[in-house]
Amino acid sequence: MPARVTETGGCPVKLYCQTFHSHHQGRWLVWLHGLLGTGDDWLPAVAACHQHPSLVVDLPGHGRSANVNLTGGFAQMSALLNATLSEYQIRDYWLIGYSLGGRIAMYHAIYGKPDYGKPDYSKNSALQGLLVEGGNPGLFSRRERDRRLQHDQHWAQRFRREPMRSVLADWYQQPVFADLTAAQREQFIHLRSQNSGNGIADMLEKTSLGHQPWLVPALQQLSIPFSYLCGENDRKFQHIAQRYTLPLNTIPQVGHNAHYGDPVAFSSAVNHFLSLFG
Repeated sequence: MPARVTETGGCPVKLYCQTFHSHHQGRWLVWLHGLLGTGDDWLPAVAACHQHPSLVVDLPGHGRSANVNLTGGFAQMSALLNATLSEYQIRDYWLIGYSLGGRIAMYHAIYGKPDYGKPDYSKNSALQGLLVEGGNPGLFSRRERDRRLQHDQHWAQRFRREPMRSVLADWYQQPVFADLTAAQREQFIHLRSQNSGNGIADMLEKTSLGHQPWLVPALQQLSIPFSYLCGENDRKFQHIAQRYTLPLNTIPQVGHNAHYGDPVAFSSAVNHFLSLFG
């Protein structure tokens, strides 16, 4: 069902969400998908985590939130997430995010209190834990961030101007997707071609890694449970986790999109981690 939320500027918008297993008591699992995806991408994992209530979110510009325009970047996205949680009266929750969703989750874990501004979370915080699948914690130098902004602006222009299928055919040739088979690439192209090019372009620009703060020092000091999930064949993000001593949990024999590559193994890793904290 859609959640009615309010932007910083006071203009009401609707962010589409689905609830599952809400008869269960306790901490909610809040699922944030990646760029070009929808909340439905999580459904096999949500079904396997049936002992927990779950809120599955369609991010701005995606799926059934395609009409939501994110103008304020990460800060507005974090505020939008807080408003959505408030609408559903969710206080105690875990964030689970993939790729772009993982970057949003990490930002929210550090800066996302309703009165956010300090990179810290107390024991009484609403956010109880963080699981990130293949999310980049940021770029250290201004030069790297500027280069990434140019990269993302190039793709955004293509998404706005060219047929979605032709852009996606090149998008899924990027090195991070090297483990995909030809059939898997075609499946993704078919699924993702239903997106609005303008909506994807806007979200890509507003939440570019070039705009994201350098989150590593704060992530290393998080006082809540944190697991960095990564496919065994995702060399780039394995290296990131090892370089910055993030709490790596490896999913065997899959690549960047581990929850797609092996939903059973991914869900088992999530359930195991959750079981460690009651």
